[in-house]
Amino acid sequence: MQRRSFLQAAAAGATLAGLGAWSDLLRTAFAATGEDYRAVVCLFMFGGNDANNMVIPIASDEFAGYTRDRSNLALPRAALLPITLSNTAGRPFALHPAMGALQGLVNAGKAAVVANVGTLAAPLTRAEWIAGGAAVPDNLFSHSDQQSQWQSGVAAASTRTGWAGRIADLVAASNGVNAGYTSVSVAGNTLWGTGTASVPYKVSPSGNFGFDFYDPAGADPLSAAIKATLSKPRGHALEQGWLDVVGRSIDNQRVLTAALGSSTLATPFPDNGLAGELKMVARLISARAALGLKRQAFFCSIGGFDTHGEDQLNDQNRLLGEVSDAVAAFHAATVELGIADKVTLYTASDFNRTYLSNGKGSDHAWGSHHFVVGGAVDGGKLYGKFPTLAVGGPDDADRGHWIPTTSVEQMAATLARWFGVAEGDLPTLFPNLPRFASSDLGFMKA
Repeated sequence: MQRRSFLQAAAAGATLAGLGAWSDLLRTAFAATGEDYRAVVCLFMFGGNDANNMVIPIASDEFAGYTRDRSNLALPRAALLPITLSNTAGRPFALHPAMGALQGLVNAGKAAVVANVGTLAAPLTRAEWIAGGAAVPDNLFSHSDQQSQWQSGVAAASTRTGWAGRIADLVAASNGVNAGYTSVSVAGNTLWGTGTASVPYKVSPSGNFGFDFYDPAGADPLSAAIKATLSKPRGHALEQGWLDVVGRSIDNQRVLTAALGSSTLATPFPDNGLAGELKMVARLISARAALGLKRQAFFCSIGGFDTHGEDQLNDQNRLLGEVSDAVAAFHAATVELGIADKVTLYTASDFNRTYLSNGKGSDHAWGSHHFVVGGAVDGGKLYGKFPTLAVGGPDDADRGHWIPTTSVEQMAATLARWFGVAEGDLPTLFPNLPRFASSDLGFMKA
C-alpha cells in the first residue's frame, strides 16, 4: 500500500502542531504572500557521477593538463559545449557533449553550476587530511553511506531523516488537509524526503494507482465487496486500524487522481525513465491549487553512474544526455505552468569519481559539481570554488579525490532559505552549518 505514507504523515498532525516557532514562522510567511507556492526537486544520480567530464575548464593550459591526466577518459576539446559564466573572470568552461539542453539553460541564465560540493563535517584542507585527526564524514567513498549523507544533509552514518523531510515536518501543517503530499517521491523509497513525522508519498511515474478500479458508489461486484469489507466493524483493534488505514488510503488516492485528472500539460518530454519521473512531478505540481498546497519537495532519480569499467564514456554519454534533456523538458513545463520562478531543481550524486583513470573507467572519489535549475536561480554563474585540477595539488586527497570546498549542508541551506525556512532554524536542520563561513551560496534570487 503505497498510500500508507500519506496516512503516516497525516496522522502526525498533532506532532506537527507542536513544532511551535518553526510552524508559526512559516504560517506567518505564507499568510503574508497569499497564494505562495514553492517546490524543490532533487534529481539524484545514483552510483557516483564523474563530474570531471561534466563541467570542464577549457583554458589552454588547464585543458592540456586535463587531457594528460585523464588519459583514456579525456574528451576531445572540439566536442565540448562552451557555457557563458559571468562570474569566473573570463575563465572558460564547457559541458559534456551530451548536455546541449543544459548548456542552453546555463547560457540563458536559468541554471547555475555549484562547484566541488560534497559531504563535509567541517572545512578541511589537504594538510589537515594528510595529517589525520580532522573531522571528516563517516565512511567516505561508500555508496550507501554517501548517498545517505547527501540526502540527510548531515555527514554522519546514523542519521534517520533527510533534510527535505525535516523541512516537510515544518511546513506540512501549512498544506492543510492534504499535508501528506508535502514530500513526494516518484522514485520509490528515499531518505531525502523522510522526516520525523513526514513520510514521502510514493507515486508511480505512470500515474497508475492500485485501486483505480474501485468506485465506492459503484454497483459492480468488486467495488461492492471492497466497500463491504471496509465498512464492516472489526472486534480486534489492530485489524480495525489496518482497515481504517486502507480506507483512508483509497480516499486519498481518489483525491490525487481527481486532481491530476483536471490538470493539463502540453510540454513534450523525452522517452526515458527520468523524463517520465519529471513529467509526473510537473503533473503533480500542476495540481497544486486543486490540492491547496503551498510547499512541496519532490524526489526523482536515475541510476547507472558507477562507471569503473571500460564502458564509462559510452555510459556517461547516454546518462548525461538523458539528464540534460529531461531537466530541460521539466523546466519548459514549469514555464508552461507559469511557475518557473517557484520551482527549483538541483542535482546530487553519491560522490565524484577519481580524476585519474584506473585504466578503464574511474573510481569512487569525493567533491563534485552539480546544477541548480529554475527561474529563481541566479543563473549563468559558477558558485563555490572550482578545484585546482592537479594530482598532489591543494585540493587533492589522492589520485584526484577532490576535497570539497563547499559542503552539502551549505547547498541545502541555500535552497531551504529560498523555500521559506527561517534563518534561525537552519542550524537545527543542518547541525554542521555553523562551522562554515557562509550558509548562503548566493545562487538563489531573493
